[in-house]
Amino acid sequence: MAKNIQSLERAAAMLRLLAGGERRLGLSDIASSLGLAKGTAHGILRTLQAEGFVEQEAASGRYQLGAELLRLGNSYLDVHELRARALVWTDDLARSSGESVHLGVLHQQGVLIVHHVFRPDDSRQVLEVGAMQPLHSTALGKVLSAYDPVAHSEVLEVEREPFTPRTTTELGAFESLLDMTRAKGWAADVEETWEGVASVAAPIHDRRRMPVGAVAVTGAVERLCPAGELRPALVAAVRDCARAVSRDLGAGRF
Repeated sequence: MAKNIQSLERAAAMLRLLAGGERRLGLSDIASSLGLAKGTAHGILRTLQAEGFVEQEAASGRYQLGAELLRLGNSYLDVHELRARALVWTDDLARSSGESVHLGVLHQQGVLIVHHVFRPDDSRQVLEVGAMQPLHSTALGKVLSAYDPVAHSEVLEVEREPFTPRTTTELGAFESLLDMTRAKGWAADVEETWEGVASVAAPIHDRRRMPVGAVAVTGAVERLCPAGELRPALVAAVRDCARAVSRDLGAGRF
């Protein structure tokens, strides 16, 4: 069995200590509470401070939790609130469309699937929560790249791999796709990532009108594009679902 890394355990204990009791603690208090030498405690605090997890008050020299922890905590809460707000609406979308529904967020230069509603039939399906999808070829990824400035920057940095002959990889053409996505309010992936698979996605915004994720319907090309084009009713249903989740997150009307 692998051993835990002692320095990380000590850093975690230090953060928990600062999170409870008094808001600010001095070096001696922290070291004695954790049974550490002052030099060891100071080294850990200095590293945590450099990463933004701990802040030191200039006047007293005491330490407190840093803003970076708040940012990480808000990110965690945002994803969980997004999923909680989307549960009913994505279930309804899967039921009305007859197809699987995915909820995705930006994560490490890709799209992280945080919720997946199975296609409502008896076919064998694999849960894709936790799976990563590319930004440049999927409907979810294109929506995030079009509306989220961070995603847009990151998709320009990654290698835009041609998964199929339909994948758009050239920068100018890809930027045009994003312009079209913003103009229409939705994005499509018709055999650009997987042969025989199509998808349509729309953006979800929060109370600050910031893009926090996207919702997509995914299924076989012959079902989503029976006449060679995505079914307009399906596009409308996906957009309605995204607007409903956005409203529940406090975004108001879009």
